[in-house]
Amino acid sequence: MGYLKEKHGMTLIDRVPDGICPECAVKHDPEQPHNRDSLAYQYKFYDKHGRWPTWSDSMEHCSDEVKEFWVKELKERGVKIK
Repeated sequence: MGYLKEKHGMTLIDRVPDGICPECAVKHDPEQPHNRDSLAYQYKFYDKHGRWPTWSDSMEHCSDEVKEFWVKELKERGVKIK
């Protein structure tokens, strides 16, 4: 897999129940961002990229309209998005 497995022999459970996002292990519409705060998502992302995910990373697969909505809502809550 990636960095964590090479360095520490760590693997994450890849199976999630039906209807649950395999990336973040949270139930959400596939059109919506992954849950950046999900530990499953954070560690899977870190293992692939060698860094912790940002909200921008969690929205990467989303349409521009969905991204605009989330950026606006996050900024209203004091979250800075690059």
